[in-house]
Amino acid sequence: MKVLITGGLGLIGHNVAVRLQQRKDTVSIVDNQTTYGIIPREEVDYLIRERLKKLAPCSHYHDYIENADRMDRIVATETPDVIIHCASFPRQKVVNANPALAADVMMRGLINLLESAKKHKVKRFVYMSSSMVYGDFTDQVLEDDECRPQGQYGIMKLAGEWLVKDYARRTGMEYVILRPSAVYGPLDVEDRVVAKFMLTAMRGGVLRVNGASETLDFTYVDDAADGVVAAAITRIMSANNTYNITKSHSVSLLQAAEMIVKIVGSGTIECRDRDADFPSRGALNIDRARAILSFEPQIDVEQGFQNYYEWLSTSSYWKQS
Repeated sequence: MKVLITGGLGLIGHNVAVRLQQRKDTVSIVDNQTTYGIIPREEVDYLIRERLKKLAPCSHYHDYIENADRMDRIVATETPDVIIHCASFPRQKVVNANPALAADVMMRGLINLLESAKKHKVKRFVYMSSSMVYGDFTDQVLEDDECRPQGQYGIMKLAGEWLVKDYARRTGMEYVILRPSAVYGPLDVEDRVVAKFMLTAMRGGVLRVNGASETLDFTYVDDAADGVVAAAITRIMSANNTYNITKSHSVSLLQAAEMIVKIVGSGTIECRDRDADFPSRGALNIDRARAILSFEPQIDVEQGFQNYYEWLSTSSYWKQS
């Protein structure tokens, strides 16, 4: 099988590429290696180098999905059976910092890719959405529950889902929509909640918890990547559907901070008011992914945090910071 991964050098994307290469699939990657204007250039360059070390040689394009002509030439050259679309602004904070550019990437870039998929008869389009499309929700939210996103990130992710479905309806192309949550693990950037907590604790600092009782469905990156691969390769019954791919276990921000301080052996915790820019979230129900994709996450939060800490402790970049 031939697979094109946009955002293929990102945290999830490169892990998906590794797994597909292990299956002997032909993988090509598009990634612009952006800093989003908020991540230090040297940090991104370090992470990209480390991620590339895990990959076998493959076609790799340093391109922007907003460039319609370039994307069309790439799709025409690679002739993928499946496109896995991971490229995006990664979270609400980054979108809020530059909403116009985020819209260019998340909307126009998606349409460019869908147009090329239609033109070159791609069989399946896997779209990485987000649990943020649900807005406020409690534990065991289902894929068919009402989506009420709060903030431009969740709104654009949901609009992307609708665009993917509409192209599939008009062209007959298969689609799969995936909704991950709070993905973390080795080779992640520092500017995410688990990484921030972990590195702050390692530096003996204060972990600032915005809403002690706020919960997240923390998902280890290996489990998330397994779910994406299953969505790309599972043929029977899997197409034209939406799946939650998470650990399906809610952990409060305070519990997460306490676990990390215990693992690291340093750091203190300060609880503050919840961040009103973010919805209140719980665990996602993954019964559909279990039944159809045979998705079964393996790493619980404490083990995942331990794995991440051990990696950070040996990272040449983080030891210098």
